[in-house]
Amino acid sequence: MAEIRLEGIEFFAYHGHHDEERVTGNKYSVDILIRTNLSNACKSDSLEDTINYANIYKIIKDEMAKPARLLEHLSHRINTEVLNSFSEILLVESSVSKFNPPLGGICKRATVITSLKR
Repeated sequence: MAEIRLEGIEFFAYHGHHDEERVTGNKYSVDILIRTNLSNACKSDSLEDTINYANIYKIIKDEMAKPARLLEHLSHRINTEVLNSFSEILLVESSVSKFNPPLGGICKRATVITSLKR
């Protein structure tokens, strides 16, 4: 088994519990970890034998474009779409961070990490 990680994917998006957050938007970061068998790709050096990172990015981008109230929900949606799109994935874990969340004090970011396995 091997891992693919995409880290620090940044977006400006419109998520949040408060209506104002879904109007003004905020900066978000997504990290994703995928566990799968990469032995064919290791031998062949061919993109067809692995999971194309651009396809994973597109799924994340599409999900980030759909408003959500909770980071938990957003992370779960990303995991579900990735797992459903690639039968060879055994586990997917996503970390979604909101920068400067409206907590009434200083907080660089709030992060939720969820995972799904086959």
